[in-house]
Amino acid sequence: MEVQDALQFIQILTSIALIVVIILQAQGQGLGSLLGGGDSMGITKTRRGLQKTLFQITVGLAVAFLGNAILQLLIQ
Repeated sequence: MEVQDALQFIQILTSIALIVVIILQAQGQGLGSLLGGGDSMGITKTRRGLQKTLFQITVGLAVAFLGNAILQLLIQ
């Protein structure tokens, strides 16, 4: 397996994981707004527990996705 093939495989795995985590975040926010937790009143709340963990995973995966894409461009 060449380096480019490995990087493409990593890019695919990272993108799938990123999609899954974003969908999980969107589902969690939808339930919060049903209980009056929407941002329509300008009230912000801090992320706690699972929300915070999902947010941190999302940021990490986004950075990995971007870094891998840049690395692929540099290798070509």
